[in-house]
Amino acid sequence: MVNPATDQLALYLHWPFCQSKCPYCDFNSHVATRIDQDRWARAYVSEIDRVGAETKGRLLRTVFFGGGTPSLMQPDLVHRILDRVRATWSVSNDWEVTLEANPGSVEAGRFGGYRDAGVNRISMGIQSLNDKDLRRLGRLHSVAEARAAFDIARTLFDRVSFDLIYARQDQSIADWERELRDALSMAVDHLSLYQLTIEDGTAFGDRHKRGGLRGLPHEDIAADMFIRTREICENMGFPAYEVSNHAKDGAQSEHNLVYWRGGDYVGIGPGAHGRITLEGQRVATYCPAAPTDWLQRVEQAGSGEEPRQALTFDDWLAEYVMMGMRLHEGIPFAPLIGHINPAVVAGLESDGLLWRDSARVGASAKGVLVLNHVIRSLLLN
Repeated sequence: MVNPATDQLALYLHWPFCQSKCPYCDFNSHVATRIDQDRWARAYVSEIDRVGAETKGRLLRTVFFGGGTPSLMQPDLVHRILDRVRATWSVSNDWEVTLEANPGSVEAGRFGGYRDAGVNRISMGIQSLNDKDLRRLGRLHSVAEARAAFDIARTLFDRVSFDLIYARQDQSIADWERELRDALSMAVDHLSLYQLTIEDGTAFGDRHKRGGLRGLPHEDIAADMFIRTREICENMGFPAYEVSNHAKDGAQSEHNLVYWRGGDYVGIGPGAHGRITLEGQRVATYCPAAPTDWLQRVEQAGSGEEPRQALTFDDWLAEYVMMGMRLHEGIPFAPLIGHINPAVVAGLESDGLLWRDSARVGASAKGVLVLNHVIRSLLLN
């Protein structure tokens, strides 16, 4: 089995709580009126101690506080976690510590505390620069509040990213182009640009089944929006380095690159998962999604994880292709030799869906539009 892991490691910490549930969101997020942050701090620290003992000697390169809405965490909680992280692993001098934040005034008021705790990168969920669409998306902030929070973040952090959603109701290509150019004019170094998808089990999913959500762009228009997104971002110095992520040179999310390149990462918190290599065996880790279940497991059993799964070579190959082919840089071809049908590769290349050089293979601009087809073709042979 090819082992993609090195001596380096990434850490993902999941904070499951939000002020409200956005109607498009299928992430593991929960609304709670009261949160005992001291109790949660003890649980996170306990899990860091447990996994840290297993991964002793590894160099920690990145930490990512995801959610949910991590900007609902008190800065002291983040400080306690990062203090324990630094005491548990060796960390690189240029480690990346990201925290996802909502752009409300309350959250923005905590930014200074997060910086003092050790956070050095903020990822903001702005989602739209249109107040009407923010309301449609169930967001609690206004455009003015988002811009104000963003201005605070950029004065405190060298690295600030934000998310936008496009292909929204009644949005034309021209509408999106104007909004995107506005976003790029205010961006620091990184943008995540996601096409609105209607997921089963969400409020939008239920509404769509009942015939609601009128005005969603036709899939051909959505595809044109994706193409124009790439063109405009490229021209304004934010080329795509992954399907939905754009950055200036050197400003890519190092944490997410660990996932896409098949590296090792620890997952702590409700619903978090991880991939770590122990004694030469790559294993998948999973945590129960319900916050109460996870918390009780940590407190009563000393571990927030479900039973681990040892990954076979076929498991690894599927993940390696599915994740790595999302990247503009593609994946090294050598590990695929003997496991991927060369005729399939040649056919996809002939159809203009793949590019290939002496060392790597990746999805072309045309191939990215049908990426699921490309991945299935590579794996089902």
